[in-house]
Amino acid sequence: MAIATINPATGETLKTFEPLDEHQVEERLVLAAAEFERYRTSDFKQRAEWMLSAAALLEAEQEHVARLMTIEMGKTVASARAEVAKCVGGMRFYAERAEEFLADEPSDPTAVGARRAYVRYQPLGPVLAVMPWNFPCWQVIRFAAPALMAGDVGLLKHASNVPQVALYLGELFARAGFPGGCFQTLLIGSDAVERVLRDHRVVAATLTGSEGAGRSVASIAGGEVKKTVLELGGSDPYVVMPSADLERAVETGVAARVQNNGQSCIAAKRFIVHAAVYEDFTERFVSRMQSLRLGDPMDEATDVGPLATQQGRDDLEKLVADAVGRGARVLCGGVTPSRTGWFFEPTVITDVTPEMRMFGEEVFGPVAQLYRVADIDEAMALANATMFGLGANAWTSDPEEGERFADELEAGLVFVNGMVTSYPQLPFGGVKHSGYGRELGANGIREFCHIKTVWIG
Repeated sequence: MAIATINPATGETLKTFEPLDEHQVEERLVLAAAEFERYRTSDFKQRAEWMLSAAALLEAEQEHVARLMTIEMGKTVASARAEVAKCVGGMRFYAERAEEFLADEPSDPTAVGARRAYVRYQPLGPVLAVMPWNFPCWQVIRFAAPALMAGDVGLLKHASNVPQVALYLGELFARAGFPGGCFQTLLIGSDAVERVLRDHRVVAATLTGSEGAGRSVASIAGGEVKKTVLELGGSDPYVVMPSADLERAVETGVAARVQNNGQSCIAAKRFIVHAAVYEDFTERFVSRMQSLRLGDPMDEATDVGPLATQQGRDDLEKLVADAVGRGARVLCGGVTPSRTGWFFEPTVITDVTPEMRMFGEEVFGPVAQLYRVADIDEAMALANATMFGLGANAWTSDPEEGERFADELEAGLVFVNGMVTSYPQLPFGGVKHSGYGRELGANGIREFCHIKTVWIG
């Protein structure tokens, strides 16, 4: 797609950008490689000072960045502000904790016949970050903050529909004091990613995006024997048992389905409800979904804005039409409103069967699927009947049920009586076709480190 800012609420192209040519890309690769050799010797104290300065800049410019995100990809301005605040918190977290996370880890020297033995974490080098549009700041910062604090340098290939956010982030760290080559934006199309990834100066890659994009990057990186971390799609189950606090489960479920206008890999998508509470849950859930206000994402009263792209809206329409055509029932929504922009009404659909595309595909928009189950065994089987395994929600006040969900749900994240989200303090990532590797927490900062064993006799 063209590199351009297109307002999803109006369909208007506001600004277009020329991609970098080969010479300009080469200049940035040269700078990244040279800067890494200098930057890797900086100490944690200096990196933390720069990172805290970057956090302060971002915090001061919260409103500007929030509105930029809303204009480019359509999230409500309130959620955009919250995303900026989350980024600031993540940057400060790693500024304060990186040295602790990457400290030498001593081993018992007598067990290995040494005077001293330990593990040391060292930076790898320039890392290519291929990032999506749905959380255009947070997805980048949750890579950049730990990577820069570890001593790596970053090259950002952002989604082509959020170029102004990409350029802002490419300048933020330099403005905060980081040496100029530490974090650079590559304004390039997806067709140029392979050449950058195969370049010998790029040592690893991280990608958040579709399964197809993940397969492509993993294949290229595998051919070059380069480390990758992939966070791909999700079709998160949201299981509600009879002992659940139903009001909280409904309220959280609506938020979990329509967060970011329904365009989140960890959004609850498949609502699996025990028969004993199915009717009650359904009535409340549908009522809440119907009450959501669809509208201009710049309006503070708007609950759900447009989808980020016309293609995304069209794909969602086709998934719903396919399900309805095969016998599914729409309980609310299910149509594109008659208005300018790429909107889709908050929708609840039931009687979904395996023959329908949405049963197996990720539904990226404000469409919730409802399933009735007879018991926990059926709930668990249905929850795990997906090629994805990113997040999972379970609602129960029974400790034994909660422990079983924690143990048996096939997901990288299991939240019991709460909404799946990402925290800087906890590792984040998936299993199965949702990817591999971890971001955030101590695990995340170590993903792009060389884990070196040191033995001294």
